[in-house]
Amino acid sequence: MSETTMLVNGIPIESEFAEAFDMKATRVIITGHDRQWALDGATAMTGFGTSVIACGIETAIERELSPDETPDGRPGFAILAFAVSGAEMEKQIPRRAGQCVLTCPTSAIYAGILGDKSLHPKRIPLGKMIRYFGDGHQISKVTPAAGYAKGRRFWRVPVMDGEFVCEHDVGRVDGIGGGNFLLLGDSVEGVSIACRAAVAAMSGLPDVITPFPGGAARSGSKVGSKYPALFASTNDAFCPTLRTATDSLLRDGETAALEIVIDGLSFDAIANSMKVGITAACEAAADKGLLRVTAGNYGGKLGKHHFHLAKVMQ
Repeated sequence: MSETTMLVNGIPIESEFAEAFDMKATRVIITGHDRQWALDGATAMTGFGTSVIACGIETAIERELSPDETPDGRPGFAILAFAVSGAEMEKQIPRRAGQCVLTCPTSAIYAGILGDKSLHPKRIPLGKMIRYFGDGHQISKVTPAAGYAKGRRFWRVPVMDGEFVCEHDVGRVDGIGGGNFLLLGDSVEGVSIACRAAVAAMSGLPDVITPFPGGAARSGSKVGSKYPALFASTNDAFCPTLRTATDSLLRDGETAALEIVIDGLSFDAIANSMKVGITAACEAAADKGLLRVTAGNYGGKLGKHHFHLAKVMQ
């Protein structure tokens, strides 16, 4: 059993580490005539994007952008997406952009990984594929050799409310998936309060997302399964109904656990978000039933990136 290394607002933080793995990542920016249309497009594109176990990619809104921060001076949202392979990313991103952003009234989509192709030679198609919806009426334009995305190609596709503007492609970079921490308490209400406080504090931090519903997963997973066809299955060690049927890691009084999973563009971004989230959870729920914070590791079977809570919380 892991030892407690520190207390945050009276809540024990265990001497444990979260084990994360390499992923491929990208960022796109979706804008609209107003905030609501931009949000509608971003929400649609990130739907069914919780876990690579079945969704293909893990994706969520990174943060809201002001008109001063977007390429076309309109309200917008930055989206981060993560996949286990470049091939899967190249399939998922244009498919989602075409079905969810092209169809959204007044929307446009731009690359959010800045820099020319010499910096990010691995490319993911956007307008390169979506342009064909224009049925020959689409036109393209290459930006001047200065300013935002110098020398980049944009496509203008005719639609019923005007034109859909779509960048030709977007850069692909390395990312990390699976940073995490677990909140354990004496009730669903207590861990929910802690979870929501953590996710709210982490929301808008740069270079990270929490892709699961509400930022949390109750179906925490472990590597492997008794069924050969599955490479992941329920993390029975933290399931209260299995306390007497398995090697439980739950302690007396702990009846509920939620896991917050973080994907990020760098180790430091994930580590910072974990510190922010854990601190907020402990401040919000110390007297509401939160009993302990720990993390999920898999004995080195999952990935090379290890986020030790003792170091993260320093």
